[in-house]
Amino acid sequence: MKKHYPRTLSSGANNTVIALTESEVGKIFAGDTRSDIGSEAEKMKFANQVNDLIVKFVRLDELNEEAEMLVMERVYPMDFRAYEYEKRELWLEVLEDELSALHQAGFVHRDLRRPSDMVGQPFDNILLTAQGFRLIDVGISALRSQVGDRLFDRFVAQELKELEEFRQFVLSR
Repeated sequence: MKKHYPRTLSSGANNTVIALTESEVGKIFAGDTRSDIGSEAEKMKFANQVNDLIVKFVRLDELNEEAEMLVMERVYPMDFRAYEYEKRELWLEVLEDELSALHQAGFVHRDLRRPSDMVGQPFDNILLTAQGFRLIDVGISALRSQVGDRLFDRFVAQELKELEEFRQFVLSR
């Protein structure tokens, strides 16, 4: 059974996210996961330099002697179904433009749609906020400079397919 932390917001396959303040959350990395936390932090910082689509990296910190945290901005999701079709179309256009800018810069998220065998909503990593759609969880994201052109291009093609599925999901609700 997974450890329960006070102020838990969500738990994924490998990490739990907790509320730290009204403006910050911490993604907990328990055990010896320094390379994972560092890699995720670097990918977030890279994407944050391109645009505001990826949740903002704040700092690396420690929760206690047993766990480190990736501290990020806290976002407050809204339900897109409360908004008119035309607004959703506009938000989707901005999402597509921002995702394209990330791809051109050499960043691919790789987790728009969850695998069908994972618990949760199919698009848990795309949140509508007051600023528009935002992406969270860059754990399996990739940088072109780290994976090379062939893999990167394959990842982008898959992501564009998932983006179209997300578009249909949002507009059909």
